[in-house]
Amino acid sequence: MEAAAKIASDTPGVSLPLRDAEPRSVTILGSTGSIGSNTIDLLQRHRDSFTVEALTAHSNIELLAEQARQTGAKLAVTADSSRYQDLKGALSGTNISVAAGPEAVEEAADAPADFVMAGIVGAAGLGPTLAAVRRGAIVGLANKECLVCAGALMLNEVARAGATLLPVDSEHNAIFQVFDFERDASVSRIILTASGGPFRSAELEHMVQATPAQAVAHPNWDMGAKISVDSATMMNKGLEMIEAFHLFPVTAEQIDVLVHPQSVIHSMVEYIDGSVLAQLGTPDMRTPIAYSLAWPERISAPSAKLDLAELATLTFEKPDLERFPCLRLAQEALNEGAAAAIVLNAANEVAVRSFLDENIGFMDIPRVVESCLERHDEDAVTSIDAVKEIDARTRAAAAEEIDRI
Repeated sequence: MEAAAKIASDTPGVSLPLRDAEPRSVTILGSTGSIGSNTIDLLQRHRDSFTVEALTAHSNIELLAEQARQTGAKLAVTADSSRYQDLKGALSGTNISVAAGPEAVEEAADAPADFVMAGIVGAAGLGPTLAAVRRGAIVGLANKECLVCAGALMLNEVARAGATLLPVDSEHNAIFQVFDFERDASVSRIILTASGGPFRSAELEHMVQATPAQAVAHPNWDMGAKISVDSATMMNKGLEMIEAFHLFPVTAEQIDVLVHPQSVIHSMVEYIDGSVLAQLGTPDMRTPIAYSLAWPERISAPSAKLDLAELATLTFEKPDLERFPCLRLAQEALNEGAAAAIVLNAANEVAVRSFLDENIGFMDIPRVVESCLERHDEDAVTSIDAVKEIDARTRAAAAEEIDRI
């Protein structure tokens, strides 16, 4: 807990060059995804304040090349080694360097950018994010799995390298903005808000029959397929609980979840005197991304301004752990230990992919995750190699469970 508090409160502020200084250089890991595309949008709106060092993507070569041309990136990288020639051809006639493969993505993260947006979804983002941390960069963390799978290891690397970790998830970014790190003993609890997703009020019978198209149809947020399914199962909120445990100096018992369908209050911090501080805004990821890009200053963002009078009503309810067992499983994993969190994440990634491929049903996702959690051993997690070994073993076990289903 002390390490997390130090990162958030004691890291020296880095002045953002909004006027006379040199622009802040930026690398985006996962530039073609939802987080990456929104980051590109903001960079384009503030061309005088930022330059782009590198962009990476998995295999969306056409969009990656377009983004690289638009931003004048020095380097474009595809994680798919087989697409190197495609990317090279798409960027022919430019001075943009091209590379391919997972190692090239990590090398891009190690390039000398002031700020790195870690937007690669899933455990695949762990290596590149660590590469950015280890050279002492300012890292905008939009990848939950880095802290879920390797929270203590990641924070140790942040402290050792003198890096700065800024939470980009709307919930953690909200907490970051209102958490009193200098007087953390005065914090009673933090409250993560959840929209409830597309099945918030659905009957269990309907959820059993839910299709991928229905699961990704989030009522408030525009996100990628995997994160949208996680929101529909509420695993997204479970992962955020584990992430919050590592980011903020609180115990597991001090982290609560509250369903808030309007997605206007992005999270809250309750203090021992009864005060509750909240960060509010319209549901647009460009708000927390802008906050992170410009930290410790602020830049304008095109997000719609919040009109509380027009909105009129904000509602809240407790999460239903029977219809959303993924949230319960995440709470149990948080209490159990580091290895359980790795198992939770890996099994969920495999199950969600299988659901999107229409091989299993929606409510089979928590079934696969629970099966893997019941079978795992609480191994010591003392290195990134240990994380990778537990992750690989869990993915194999999840695939076996899916075959049984």
